[in-house]
Amino acid sequence: MDLTVNRSRLFNASCFSLITTAMAFAIRAGVLTQLGKEFNLTAEQLGYVNAMAFLGFPIAMIFGGPLYNVIGPKRIVWVAFATHILGLIMTIFAGGYWTLLLSTFFVGFGNGTVEAACNPMIADMYDGNVKIKMLSRFHMWFPGGIVIGTLVSKFMTDANLSWQLQIGSILIPAVIYAFMFLGQKFPASKVEGAASTGENLKSMISPLYLFMLACMALTAISEFGPEQWVGPILGKAGASPMLILALVTGLMAVGRYFAGPVVHSLNPTGVLLGSAIFASLGVYLMSTATGPMVYVSAVIFAIGVCYFWPTMIGFVAEYIPRAGAFGMSIMGGMGMFATSIFQPIIGGWIDSETTAATGRGLSGDAVELAAGQATLSHMVLFPVILIVAFGGLYFFMRNRKPSHADDALIAQQPQL
Repeated sequence: MDLTVNRSRLFNASCFSLITTAMAFAIRAGVLTQLGKEFNLTAEQLGYVNAMAFLGFPIAMIFGGPLYNVIGPKRIVWVAFATHILGLIMTIFAGGYWTLLLSTFFVGFGNGTVEAACNPMIADMYDGNVKIKMLSRFHMWFPGGIVIGTLVSKFMTDANLSWQLQIGSILIPAVIYAFMFLGQKFPASKVEGAASTGENLKSMISPLYLFMLACMALTAISEFGPEQWVGPILGKAGASPMLILALVTGLMAVGRYFAGPVVHSLNPTGVLLGSAIFASLGVYLMSTATGPMVYVSAVIFAIGVCYFWPTMIGFVAEYIPRAGAFGMSIMGGMGMFATSIFQPIIGGWIDSETTAATGRGLSGDAVELAAGQATLSHMVLFPVILIVAFGGLYFFMRNRKPSHADDALIAQQPQL
């Protein structure tokens, strides 16, 4: 790597770009109820609004992944900034359902472009186990940014400030990351197979990659389903939905920062299996809990989903390295695409369970509580499937080493 590359500044700028993504996620969750009331939208329609953010993400990854090999991370980063600014300003001035759909898509495209640039760039800047550690610390700022966003949203909502001002606050980290990237020299790609998209594609049609792709869809919806709908689902469970989101994502941020010892002790497949077990238990408990027990179940859920995303990306970087930036981009894109598909489905579950609860003679808050808990009981299926999938992966991979591991090089890296 060229010694003139300022790894620290590029890494910190990447973290601010991910904070921008995370605050958009959190504040959208925080204003979802307000948007429904202001524009007279059903839960299913709100699901389609959410879906646009998650749909824009994989589309950006599909384009950004192979382009990383051709144009490098610098140009991709500036595309991310431009689409973030465009989407946020359009959201602030949205006049109804269709403009919300379009503006949310642009924000999602910016979010995906951030990942398309920063994941492989960080992988290029670090080696061996340090690579997974730094990817985990980078992804720490997704839950970390959600904590910031949830607290901002709660404070502004309690102060009766408009949802437009809440969306506007996301512009602050966007401007910061643009300033930090400005004028910097970016690393050249050194991921195996990076010079050839054809080499990437060959690795991406391997059974192991395709298996992980399917698992990525389930890990993403297991994490983002309950989080993005925390308000409508847990609003009447006797606990503050935004504090629950802040608690979950705060614990995730701490867990990802200290990911090194966990990954070193259990290896990536052990981490994934343990995560699926805790995520299943957490979602199940949230579907039955009320009052203070909601916070307890949220802690268990946070432990479960904490390492899903960075470990999946890190697994590809270490065990399927010839998939390159394209492979990492498609992996992340699959997660967001699956989440996009399920947003209106989750909204439909809430609508149908609300109707069913009303039909049983419930009224008022009891209807919303019953509908939210029933919706969570549907969601528990996703991490349960992952227990079986990652259990099989654990035994399949237990004697395999990273495909490109240079033991001498790894031995020189700081221990995780």
